[in-house]
Amino acid sequence: MVRAAIIFLLLLPDQGLACRLALVLAMDVSSSVDQAEDQLQRRGLAAALVDPEVVAAFLASDDPVALAVFEWSGRYNQAEILPFGLIRSEADLTRAAAIIAESPRSQVEFPTAVGYALGHAATLLAGGPDCLTRTIDLAGDGINNEGFGPAQAYAVFPFDGVVVNGLMINGGDYVASADLLAFYMGQVRHGPGAFIEVADGFDDYAAAMRRKLLRELMLVSVSGNPAVAGPRG
Repeated sequence: MVRAAIIFLLLLPDQGLACRLALVLAMDVSSSVDQAEDQLQRRGLAAALVDPEVVAAFLASDDPVALAVFEWSGRYNQAEILPFGLIRSEADLTRAAAIIAESPRSQVEFPTAVGYALGHAATLLAGGPDCLTRTIDLAGDGINNEGFGPAQAYAVFPFDGVVVNGLMINGGDYVASADLLAFYMGQVRHGPGAFIEVADGFDDYAAAMRRKLLRELMLVSVSGNPAVAGPRG
């Protein structure tokens, strides 16, 4: 897996090379996510990336998408799974999906520090490729319970021009669905056209991720301008 990740890193955009979207996917590995659920989300994300419609959406323009993936939990617990790399072909997506599916979980015991995860994602984008649009996807099954929250992250970190969408995972033991939805809609969602996708438990993760990726990729036109869309219920 290490060798595959190094190869993917070599796909980092050259200076001046156009990319239409820089997309950071953030995956929850806090203590509320058990081992079986973690495997469902890794394999679910991998499956969504190689879905034929998702592949077609990634490759719909001559200007590629730059993709990065990391996992998050506590305030100091963010771990890279996939460094930024350009998606130029179906083979690039297949390679990325394999790295994600085979990646080991970095930690299991830490709480849910959403603000820190958002700050880490914004920092990744700031140091990443200079694409026309920039989007962060934050997936999780709980509300912030450690450190500063999303509002503080949005006030301090570089979020100008960044859209933050959420993949809310229902069915956890710790937070009622209505409270979780209110948190994601009211605090996580950020920027023009931002939306929240809902997964009905981790078994629905792959399907929800597929829906979300299709919506995000289709919101960016060939010209690179994000279309404004309201949240889904």
